[in-house]
Amino acid sequence: MEMQQVRYFLAVARTLNFTRAAEECNVTQPALTRAIKQLEDELGGELIRREGRNSHLSDLGNRMRPLLQQCYDSALTAKSLATKIKKGEVSCLAIAVSQTLDLDLLTGALGEVKRAFPNIQLRLRRGTGSEICEMLKNGDVELAVGGPLGEEWDRLDAWPMFTESFDFVVGADDDLAQRDHPDLDVELVRESRLLHYAGTDPAELHRDDLAARGFHYDLAHEVDSVCDLEALLVAKFGLAIMPASAMKSPRVRHLPCSALDLKRTVAIYSVAGRPRSREASALLNLLRSTDWDASVEELVDAA
Repeated sequence: MEMQQVRYFLAVARTLNFTRAAEECNVTQPALTRAIKQLEDELGGELIRREGRNSHLSDLGNRMRPLLQQCYDSALTAKSLATKIKKGEVSCLAIAVSQTLDLDLLTGALGEVKRAFPNIQLRLRRGTGSEICEMLKNGDVELAVGGPLGEEWDRLDAWPMFTESFDFVVGADDDLAQRDHPDLDVELVRESRLLHYAGTDPAELHRDDLAARGFHYDLAHEVDSVCDLEALLVAKFGLAIMPASAMKSPRVRHLPCSALDLKRTVAIYSVAGRPRSREASALLNLLRSTDWDASVEELVDAA
C-alpha cells in the first residue's frame, strides 16, 4: 500500500468525483483510477462504485475510509516530525533511571539541557539494572543512571557519581523513628517484618548477605509501587531497606545502621563507540561535572 494510493482514495471519497479528485491531487484521471484499482486489489474488494457521473463508497470503502484517513494523517505527522528533526527544530533525549534513584538528583542537569534545547522531547524510562542494560544494548536509551547493572558487558562505559549506604526506612510516627540516636541498633529491628519493593535491584540488595545478618525476606510484604510502599510504612506494616537518597518523604524516616554494611555506587552508563546526540552529550557532561557528594547531601538534608 502506497501513501499516494491512499491520498487518491481519500480525495475521491471526499469529492465523490474522479475528475475533481484528479485535479485536486494534480494527476491525470487515468493515473488516479489506476492507483485506486491497485489499492482495491490489495484490500480485496471494491472501494468506490461508479454509476455514470455519480460515485459512492461501497460498504468496504466506508469501513476503510476512517482507517485509511488515520493512516494517511499519521504518515503526514511522521514526515513533518522527521523534517523538523532533520532541521534541528525538534530533538529527543532517551534516558533510563534506576527504580530507586530520586529524580530530584537529575532535574538540575535536565533543566540545563532543556534550556539549551528548548524543543527537546524527553523520554525517561525506569528499570532494574538488568532491564536498563537491555535498554542500552537495544538502543532504546542513550544514557542511563543507576546502581550496578548486574552483568558485565565489554561495550559499557561507566562514570561513577557517588557511593551511598542503605538505611532502614520506617513511618515518621513509628516508635523507631522517635529514637534520638545517630546509628540504629540492629537488634531493635531484627524481628521486624520487612517490606520489599519490587523495584529494588537484586544487584544492589543481596538477600543472602542480609539473611546472614538475620534479615529474611521470606515473609516480607511485597509491593511494586513506591507510593504503596510509603503508605504501608506509614501504616506501620513494617520497615524497608532502601538507599539513603531514595524515598525522601516527610511521611517516612531513614534510620542509618552501620551494621547493615550495605552500599551501592550510582553511575552514568553509556555504550562505548556508539554515537551520541548533542542532547545526550550535553547531559553526560553536566552529570560528570556535578559535585555529587554535595548534591546528595543537600537532598538528604532537605528531607
